[in-house]
Order: sequence, then structure tokens, then C-alpha cells
Amino acid sequence: MADEFKVFTNVFNTVVDPKNFDRKSFVDLQGDVCIVPPNSFALARSIEYFRIPRDILTICFGKSTYARCGSIVNLTPFEPEWEGHVTLEFSNTTQLPAKIYANEGLAQVLFFRAASL
Repeated sequence: MADEFKVFTNVFNTVVDPKNFDRKSFVDLQGDVCIVPPNSFALARSIEYFRIPRDILTICFGKSTYARCGSIVNLTPFEPEWEGHVTLEFSNTTQLPAKIYANEGLAQVLFFRAASL
């Protein structure tokens, strides 16, 4: 995971709209760690760049080290022929601030090859 984060905040009481993000709903941070507020979430970008072949489907999910601390990575498929850096969502499900670390493996990807196209 790269060292750039978007941490969601309710300071301005905006609505989180997946089709029209309000820039007032998050703060941009850069650093070796990110503190995710209780019951909130942060977005981060993978260091790795993916180019998924047509006959491959992937599923990305969080590692148990973070899950045991209440930091959950949203389960995400990478569709065939998708290309780019992965945007990861880290949800802090606890009542306490949670720390996530940049430049560490926080998620893993399983690759599945199609039997036919």
C-alpha cells in the first residue's frame, strides 16, 4: 500500500455519495502510518499496478493481522481486462482509533483462471 490516504471525516456533515464525492467528506494524508478514526474508514492506493488478463478474475481481501484489530478491507473483485492501481478501503469497525501502515501488505489477491471464455 502506498503512503497516500483519504480519511473520511464528519466535520462538515456531508453525505458520502459514491457517484459524486464531496471533497469536504475526507482529508488527504501522506505518511508511513494512517490513523483511521473510530467507526470510519480510509482509502489507500496499492503500490502494485495490475493488468488483469481476459481469462482471469481476482478477489482482493484483507489480511487477518488487521482484521483481528477491527480494520477490515472491503472484499473487491478485479474484473477481467481491468488495469490500474487498486483503491483499497479500510473500515475501522472499533470504538478506538486504528493504525494502518504504508508500504506493508495489508491485503492479498487470489487469481482464478476461467475454464473457457
